[in-house]
Amino acid sequence: MRLDFFGWFRLRSTTKKNINQNYLILYRRFKIHFKLFLNSFHKWRIRNIGNKTFLIISSGIIGVVAGLAAVLLKQLVHFVQWLLKSNFNLHESNILFFLYPILGILISVLIVQFFIKGKYYKGISAVLFSIFKKSSKLDTHHTWSHLLTSSITVSFGGSVGLEAPVVSTGSAIGSNIARVLRLGYKERTLLLGCGAAAGIAAIFNSPIAGVLFAYEVLLFQFTVPAFIPLLIASASAAIVSKLLYSGQLFFPVTEGWEFNAIPFYILLALVCGLISAYIIRMNHKIEEFFKTRKNIYVKILSGGITLGMLIFIFPPLFGEGYGTIVNLLNGAYTKILEHSLFYDFGSNPAFILIFVFVIILVKIFATAATIGSGGNGGIFAPSLFTGALTGFGFAFLINTTGLMNLNISNFIVVGMAGILSGVIHIPLTAIFLIAEITSGYVLFVPLMIVSALSFFISKYFEPYSVYTKILAEKGIVRTNDKEDTLISHMNLEELIESDFVILKYYDKFQILLNAISHSKRNIFPVTDDKGTLVGIVRLDDVREMMFETKLYDKVPVEEIMSEVQDVIHKSDNIRDVLVKFQRTETWNLPVVEEGTYIGFVSKSRLLDDYRTLFVSSSKELI
Repeated sequence: MRLDFFGWFRLRSTTKKNINQNYLILYRRFKIHFKLFLNSFHKWRIRNIGNKTFLIISSGIIGVVAGLAAVLLKQLVHFVQWLLKSNFNLHESNILFFLYPILGILISVLIVQFFIKGKYYKGISAVLFSIFKKSSKLDTHHTWSHLLTSSITVSFGGSVGLEAPVVSTGSAIGSNIARVLRLGYKERTLLLGCGAAAGIAAIFNSPIAGVLFAYEVLLFQFTVPAFIPLLIASASAAIVSKLLYSGQLFFPVTEGWEFNAIPFYILLALVCGLISAYIIRMNHKIEEFFKTRKNIYVKILSGGITLGMLIFIFPPLFGEGYGTIVNLLNGAYTKILEHSLFYDFGSNPAFILIFVFVIILVKIFATAATIGSGGNGGIFAPSLFTGALTGFGFAFLINTTGLMNLNISNFIVVGMAGILSGVIHIPLTAIFLIAEITSGYVLFVPLMIVSALSFFISKYFEPYSVYTKILAEKGIVRTNDKEDTLISHMNLEELIESDFVILKYYDKFQILLNAISHSKRNIFPVTDDKGTLVGIVRLDDVREMMFETKLYDKVPVEEIMSEVQDVIHKSDNIRDVLVKFQRTETWNLPVVEEGTYIGFVSKSRLLDDYRTLFVSSSKELI
C-alpha cells in the first residue's frame, strides 16, 4: 500500500508538472503570435491610418475601457458597503466602525505583498513621476491593481476617495495601450492623460471636469489641439458611465445667489484657502511619519488603529463621505451624528458646529492614516467632503448668530469647490466639476470667486499642491513654465560620461603622458586607492611640461593636479547641476557618490539634451 501511495503521489506530481509545462508552452506560443500580429498591425496602420486619426481612435477606445473600469469600481464599492452596513442601528455606535477599516487595510496590503510583490506606487503623484522620469510608462498591473485594492480599502471604511485610483487605472490603460501600439513618448503621455480624463468623467459623470483635470494636473505642457483626444476620451467614458450607472452623485438643490452674500463668499474663500494649506502640510507630515515605519505590520497596526478610533468617534469619516454631503444638502443636519456616541445631542446647534469643526480638522489624519498604513485611495473625495463641511459650518454659524440668513446648500456646494481648488491647485476643474455634479450652474460667480481666492491663498502658504509637494522635494516640479517642465524631464544618470582615464595621486608624470596619448579627453580625474576623488588634471595645465623629459619619472600627479571646484552628487537634481555650472563657470564637473568618483557631466551634453527635448516638445500631435 505504501509503495502504491507514493507511486500515485509521484504520478500526480509528474502529471501536474506536465500540465504546467503545457500551459507555459501555450503561453509562449500565444506571446509569439501576438507579437507577430502587432508587427503586422503596426505596418498596416502606418500605411493606412495617419497619426492624428489614430490618436483620435485610440482615445475613444481608452475612454470606453476606462469608463468600464470606473463603473465596475463604483458598483463594487457600493454593493460591499451596503452589505457591511445593512445591520447598523442609526441610534447606536458600532464597534464594527473600528474593526472594518483595519481589516480593509490588512487585505489591501496582503494583496500588494503576495500578488504584486510589493512593487506598488499609489496616487496621482506616482502618475506625475512616471511622466517626468519614466517616459510615461506605467506597469501593466496598474490597470487592475488600483481597482482591487481601492475597492477593498474604501468598502471597508477607509477615509479616502476612489478618484485617484480611477485616474491611476485610466492612466495605466492609456499608457499600456500606447506602448502596445508602439507610440512615442509624447503620444503615450497624451493617451495617458486621456485615460485620466476618462476616469474622472466616468466616476463623476462629468466630462468637462475630466478634460480640465487632465490638462491642469497632467498635460499642462500640451497645446490646445491636444484637447481633441481628451474630449473624445472623456465623452466616451461619460457615455459608458451614463449607460451602465444611472445613479447621480448629488441632486440639484442650489438656488440663485444673492448680491449681499458676496462678502460672505469672500470670507468663505479665505477659510477654504487656510484649511487647504493646512491639509497639504499635514498630509505631507503624516506621510513622512509613515515612511519612517519600515515594518509593514507596524504600519498597518498604527495607521489602522488610528483610523478605526477616529471613525468610531466620528462615523462620518467612514468611506468617501458622499452620503454625509447628500444629507447636508438635503437639510438633514442631525444625520451627521448617526451611529456616533453623540446622537442625543442632535438638537443642539452649538454641538453640531463643534462636531463639524473637529471633523474638518481630523479628516486629513484619517485620510493620511488610511494611505500611509497601506490602504489605497486618494484625497479628491476627502477634499470635497471637507469643503462641504466647511461651507455648511460657515453658513450654519452665520445663520445661528443671526448676522444674515444664508442659503446653506449654496455654501456647501461652493465650499467643495474652494477646498478642491486649494488642495489640488485646480481652480478650473473645481469650478466646472462642482457645477456639473450639483447642477449648480447658477452659482458660477460664487464658484469662481471662492475657487480663485482659495487657490491664491493656499498657494501663498503652500506653493505646491498635495500631489506635487513630495515631487518638488525631489527636484521634480510640476509647473506651467515650459523651461522648468523640460528640465524636470531630464535624467542626471543619462548625462554622466565615464570614458575618462583615471589616475592615482602617486602616479608619475610618465603615466599621465601615456593616458593623454590614449585618451580623447582633455580632463583626467585623480583618485586615491579607495576611488575617492582627490583632484583633476587638465591638459592645458601640463602642456608646457610635456617636453621636459627630465620630469617624466620625478614629478607625481598630485603636484600637477588642481583642486576640484565643485562636484555633482548622484542625488542632485538638474537644477542643482545648472547652479553649480553657473557658479564655477566650467564646462565639466565630476560626479561622485559618497565621495567615490563615477564620471563627469559636461555642460555641452546637458545643453544638447535640453535642445533635443525642446524641439521634440514643440511638435504638434494633432
